[in-house]
Formats: sequence, structure tokens, C-alpha cells
Amino acid sequence: MFARQILAKGFKPSAAAARLSFRNVRGLATITGSTGRQMPQPTRERSTPVSHDRATFTIRNGPIFHGKSFGARSNISGEAVFSTALVGYPESMTDPSYRGQILVFTQPLIGNYGVPSADRDEHGLLKYFESPNIQAIGIVVADAALKYSHWTAVESLGDWCAREGVPAITGVDTRAIVTYLREQGSSLARITIGEEYDADQDEAFTDPEQINLVEKVSTKAPFHVSSNNGDLHVAVIDCGVKENILRSLVGRGASVTCFPWDYPIHKYAHHFDGVFISNGPGDPTHCQKTVYHLGKLMEKYNGPIMGICLGHQLLALAAGAKTIKLKYGNRAHNIPALDLTAGRCHITSQNHGYAVDIKTLPSSDWKEYFVNLNDGSNEGMIHTSRPIMSTQFHPEAKGGPLDSSFLFDSYLQQVADYKAEQARFEPSRSGRPNTLLVDLLSKQRVGVVPENVLASLSRRVGASRSEFANKSEATPAASAA
Repeated sequence: MFARQILAKGFKPSAAAARLSFRNVRGLATITGSTGRQMPQPTRERSTPVSHDRATFTIRNGPIFHGKSFGARSNISGEAVFSTALVGYPESMTDPSYRGQILVFTQPLIGNYGVPSADRDEHGLLKYFESPNIQAIGIVVADAALKYSHWTAVESLGDWCAREGVPAITGVDTRAIVTYLREQGSSLARITIGEEYDADQDEAFTDPEQINLVEKVSTKAPFHVSSNNGDLHVAVIDCGVKENILRSLVGRGASVTCFPWDYPIHKYAHHFDGVFISNGPGDPTHCQKTVYHLGKLMEKYNGPIMGICLGHQLLALAAGAKTIKLKYGNRAHNIPALDLTAGRCHITSQNHGYAVDIKTLPSSDWKEYFVNLNDGSNEGMIHTSRPIMSTQFHPEAKGGPLDSSFLFDSYLQQVADYKAEQARFEPSRSGRPNTLLVDLLSKQRVGVVPENVLASLSRRVGASRSEFANKSEATPAASAA
């Protein structure tokens, strides 16, 4: 009865009604398939065995949903947001932009194709994930597949969540949850495992918007990713950069050196052929250091600059604009964005809760580039006379459409033109990164993976080598080989 009321437009539950329970009316999905191989990744200190206990999803000052746990036995709270993406849950869950958020999937069945391995490509980038670990702090689905079937899968969604210490709840009416979030907006929520709802905990919800989440997901020291087929060199400000953004750059011939979110890039940009500002989580106004450095960058640097998602918002703040928080954000792989310069509509992948207030963008130097055709919000901006552009959506989408991937081609063409122009005035300028720099810098993010993960990995590698040595000694065929 209460579920029907929630679905009614404009319904706002009373305090008493909010404490009623949504009963588990759906069971776990029973997709059959492969059991997979062992996942070649370390466990985390907060890992737990997979919990199948009773679980509760509570929206602050809102409804309560009872279901069943299929992830870690851990209680968490954060901001509840929803994604309408039909596929790509491994990419979404590892996207740093979801840091501090409880991710509600509108797709009814999640986990049916399992979780792929942590294999890396020829550039040393993760093939199937956007970062080394799950970034969302909790998962909410209608039906979770306990078994899975896919040639890349190595473990189940539940096993992955438990190993990463991420609680997950299934058997709840995600239609009612999403309807509530659309009416009320993104809300603080909790996932509790094996406990009854306690009204006294209502004030104990953690608000990730009050935290500088970018500082937590950004690399703590510069790292470098080399390209095998080009001589361009781009500086990337890592605010929570996705692996596929880096892949989109290096795959097109640009080696990248990634810097922490608060690095004074304006002091060193002249060593690079272009500057790129990445995506990231949370409120952009927490990144005042980045905004200041970008303002100085645009004063001194004439090379191409591009930003995506949070990078777009930070560039806009540096240009003098303001940002606003959207009611429930845009998180999907199917959002139409109109290119105002060409009159073409592109289907885009998005993940953001804030947007640029285009009315506050100085019109003398900037113009709107893209606009969201669903809600009319700004989706990009472009400088009227300089090679600076940014988009709110993700042209590099993995698990989503690639309609707008040409923007990387446009940006890197500008980078190549700028490099050629600089070579006219500085013939000795080398396009390739300094070899000493490449050798000294890490090839992966620094200080983001918990230390206990690295220690666990070392133990596992040592144990594997020891086991292999023992088997080799005990097997005549191995000795003969």
C-alpha cells in the first residue's frame, strides 16, 4: 500500500509512514552459468565473507526498504543516487566520481555477466575497470545474480563486493526508490546489515558533500603513462581520472603525466603540449586550489586545454562562472546532448550531480558548447578565441555510447598544431617526454590503493611463487621442461 503511495506524484511520507517497511517481494535472481576462475586480486582489510543476512536500506527522513544482503557485512551511509545505465556496472562501480555514494541501479538484473579480471592493457591501464577499487560505498539492486556467465568473468558481483568491503542489498523495489529520489532529489541514506531500523540513527547519516572527495581519489604524486604511437605530451590534472580517459589520450598518440588535484600546473605547463583536467567526485567548490591554479594557467598558457565532467566545472569556476547542484543529477549511458555549434545531437554517458550555471559564464570570452536535451542544463563550453573547451558528459564512455569520442580527436589535433607552432620558435623542443622523467615516475596512481592491499598482494605473490616452485620440484614433466 505504502509503495503505491510513494509512486504517486508529489507524495511526501509523514514521519510515521516513513518508518513503515517495504517487504521483500522479489527474490535473488537465479541466472545459471560459469562459476569462473579465482580473482587474481588482493583482499582488503575491510573484506568480509559474503553476507546473506537481512539488510535494510534507509533514506533519511524517508522510506525504509528491507531486503537481503549479497555483499560485505558492513554498515555504511552516504548519498543515494541512481543510474539508469543498462550495462557497465563494473565500470560504474569503479568510477571515482561515485566516491561516497550509494549507487542504486534501475536495471532490474545486475551481476548476470559477473566481474572481469584486473588485467591491464599494453599501456598498463586497467582493461575493464575505471580505477583499481570499487568507489561506490554501497550497491542497491532489485535482483542480484548469484551465478553469472561471461567469458571475461572471474568472480560474482557479490564476491567482489565482499572482498572490497562494500555492502550490497537486493530484493528491494528500486522503482519506488528511484521514484522517491526523483521527487525528493538525491538524499542521504544508509545500508545496515542484520539490524533493525533504529530511529535514533537518523541523525548519524554521513554527508559526503561536506568532504573534499577529490583529495581522497587523486594520485598523491605524479605518474606517467607512455604512448607507443606518438610524440605528444599532455599534462593531466587527476581529480579522479577514469582509466579510459587516459586510454583515449595515449591510444591517440599522447603520452600523459598525471598530477595531483592541487598541483600548481601553471608553473610547469610550458613543458607540455596540452593540459587536461579530469572527472572527479563531489562539490567542485571544495577544489579552490585547483580553481586558482587553472585561473593562473589560462593567464599564462596558450596551449590547448580540455576538461571533462568535474574538469569542466573547475574550468568554468576559474573563468568566473558558478556551479549549481542538480536535484538528482544525470547518471546514465543514454542522455541526449545537443552540439550548439553544429546542431547535432549526441547520445552521451554522464555521471554528475553538479552543473555549470551557464548564465554566470562571461559571454565576452566563452559560449555554451553543449546543452542537455532532457533538463536543459549546460553540458559544455568553448572559448571564443583560444583552444579551450570542456564537456560535462564523458566522450570516452566505456560501457556507454561513443558518439562524442571525436572530441578527443579535435583536442589532440589542437595539441599537435600547438606543438608544431612552438617548434617554429624553439627548434630544439622535443615532443617526447624526458626519458629520465619516464623512468623515475610511477606508471600507476600513487597512494590511492590502501597499503594493506599492497601488503596482501606481496604475500599472495610470494605464496604463489613458493607453490609453483614446490609443484615444479614434485612434477617430473615440469622438471624435464
